[in-house]
Amino acid sequence: MLGSAAAAGLAAAGCSSGPRRPAAPASPDPQAVLLTSLIAGKEQLVSLYGRAAAALPDRAAALEPFRQRHVAHLQALRVLLPAANGTGTFPASPAPPSPPSSSASPAEGRSAVSVQALRDAERRAASARPAQMAAASPALSQLLASIGACEAVHVVALGRVRD
Repeated sequence: MLGSAAAAGLAAAGCSSGPRRPAAPASPDPQAVLLTSLIAGKEQLVSLYGRAAAALPDRAAALEPFRQRHVAHLQALRVLLPAANGTGTFPASPAPPSPPSSSASPAEGRSAVSVQALRDAERRAASARPAQMAAASPALSQLLASIGACEAVHVVALGRVRD
């Protein structure tokens, strides 16, 4: 009797309408995707300033305040990126910029780390902010507006720093 009850239970479990499919993964949060992209862009700018300072040692002190402002932007963006448990996913202080690689390609030579290259990078970043703000939450839009304004000022201020 006990054996037939167990067999009936197994048979009923096997008679489902079809194989169970794993639940489809949730689509990524658009704000998290935007923040991840913004963080990657800021990390590139911080790295670019580090490479410029290494390539232009006589201008390193003049470039450091610009780099520090980008580090502050990076920290503010990282705080907004939610983790699975709702807290920030990144440490409060970013890792220092990595030193320039000796295996850099010729395209990443002196011209890639010139003051003009920094101005161009700042200009591109500032010009991208309005479109990013359109897809952002109100709080992130406010932060992006401030970051974009800072980047626009960097374009002008870097005009006073010579290669």
